Amino acid sequence: MPKSTEYEAKTPDAQGFITYDAEENAVWHDLITQQLPAVRENMAQPYLKGLDLLDMPTDRVPQCPDISAKLGDLTGWRVEPVPALIGFGKFFGMLADRTFPAASFIRKRKHFDYIEEPDIFHEIFGHTPLLTDPAFAAFSQAIGEAGTRCEKADYSWLIRLYWFSIEFGLMRENGQLKALGSGLASSVTELPWSISGQPEHRPFDVIDILRTPYRIDIHQPVYFVIDNLDDLFAAAKRDLLADVAKARALGLHEPKYPPKEAA
Repeated sequence: MPKSTEYEAKTPDAQGFITYDAEENAVWHDLITQQLPAVRENMAQPYLKGLDLLDMPTDRVPQCPDISAKLGDLTGWRVEPVPALIGFGKFFGMLADRTFPAASFIRKRKHFDYIEEPDIFHEIFGHTPLLTDPAFAAFSQAIGEAGTRCEKADYSWLIRLYWFSIEFGLMRENGQLKALGSGLASSVTELPWSISGQPEHRPFDVIDILRTPYRIDIHQPVYFVIDNLDDLFAAAKRDLLADVAKARALGLHEPKYPPKEAA
């Protein structure tokens, strides 16, 4: 989460449910109904199948226990509200335990089209559909397990594999370029940008990905395209710590984005 934010986490009750007011439920409704047509047109089938399986409400913010019940039956995963944006160490640990950490607040209407920190629309609408698929769920768990074994200095290297696949990955589907990542599914503006001819599209390659820097506050200038999902799932069986070591030895690529201006 940015160093300063006007958002506060919401505290669930003993059963894990959170009270959202009428405006917050209305924001969810307006977000999901605006985004669904673009998602149906531009997202890849694994995401769309998961979205249908979860059958999220459109009139109110979904509750983590309800989503967890469906994920539990499908892949053994659950969603757990977290008090704030968590560190890499805790994030990897939760993934390893088949638990997805979800920010509990929803964006204000003035941040409708863009919010830098992840909110529950991004977490639930963006992330949970892929967690209904056993192969994608296993991939996320494998990254989490690798993260629990690596040094803190390697966190920022390892997370790039998650970032450029589960968050902002693309794939080819029946000869068409489709979006796969959760950050794209939940973004009004970046979803169409990602599959346009404007950003750079590079083939999925683990070492290349680990060497590619990114910024969280801009549309990505580079996306990695998965031609065959088996290539992605095979990455979960690699020695990812050895991959990180190799990437570190080769060094980071030059960023494709301008430096962030000082506040």
